[in-house]
Amino acid sequence: MTKHNAENERVKRDYFRYLEQALGRDPASIDRVAKSLARFEEATGWKAFKCFHREQAIAFKKRMGAARNVRSGEALSKATIQSALRDLKAFFEWLSREPGFKARIAYSDADYFNLSEKDAAIARASREKPVPSVEQVEHVLKAMPVQTVLERRDRALVAFAALTGARVNALASFQLGHIDLANGFVEQDARQVRTKFAKSFRTYFMPVCEGALEIVEAWVKELREDHLWGDGDPLFPATAIGIGETGGFQPQGLARKGWASTGPIRDIFKRAFAAAGLPYFNPHSFRDMLVHHAMALNLSPEQMKAWSQNLGHESVLTTFTSYGKVPIRRQGELIREKVSSHVTEIDDNALLCSLAKRLGRRD
Repeated sequence: MTKHNAENERVKRDYFRYLEQALGRDPASIDRVAKSLARFEEATGWKAFKCFHREQAIAFKKRMGAARNVRSGEALSKATIQSALRDLKAFFEWLSREPGFKARIAYSDADYFNLSEKDAAIARASREKPVPSVEQVEHVLKAMPVQTVLERRDRALVAFAALTGARVNALASFQLGHIDLANGFVEQDARQVRTKFAKSFRTYFMPVCEGALEIVEAWVKELREDHLWGDGDPLFPATAIGIGETGGFQPQGLARKGWASTGPIRDIFKRAFAAAGLPYFNPHSFRDMLVHHAMALNLSPEQMKAWSQNLGHESVLTTFTSYGKVPIRRQGELIREKVSSHVTEIDDNALLCSLAKRLGRRD
């Protein structure tokens, strides 16, 4: 059976160009849309898009609801389903306005890709994310080996994430010239650093994890003094691979280039937490850790705004809504503390009233 439709491929090429050039979408977003369209085409047997009918959208929703994750074997999450359906709705809305499709596809037919209100609410529901404690990260840093240059790089990478809360794509693309140890900050310059939304901002070090700053300082010194690397070289170089004595491919120190993808960084974090006997926490969770720490400091509004800017957020509200959720256990503690405090106040007032009455009787 043919697993592609030449006519559809031409339409998709035009749509991807529209997403990139007209809407400014990044390659990762376009790749996600391409996967959603491929899923839909497979479900319809690669029928031409011009034959689209609302019944296809209804059937596809049912298919997605029964689909299973290839790796885990579990049912697809409502959020995953909603993401794919949103991509398809936007595509067919665009297609309904294009010449040659206006008479065939009604704009309103794309609405049939909407989830039910109940499923949409489930998809939007926020769930508690696993977030490491400061103590856990400190334990990981102490447990990481440092005998080889690759091991020292790995430890410095984890320490730098704890020190700055930098996103994983930024970690993969920082250069030595972006870090200023004397003044304690890293410049997230979007011209060289792969920041979110290509935003440039400065992040001052947040040394909440003991030893993290010293580890990073030692790593930068090693790169500059031992390897004689300069500002344009990567802060966290990729692993150089060569032919070993046995004829197979083996790691051979540092490559003078950064990582092209984020997979190797995630693998480093997985190995580090596993070796320390802890569950895996991904690099992004370090941002949550830093926000949770800031919330515990009882900062002033101005200080909290500075902390928010340090993470690259335009608004403090973004910091609180995306990273500031109080952990369930801590939520209970805070509620019990407040109730206990309130009960104490009531008891004290009752005692004062009782004492006043007694004194009044004596008079």
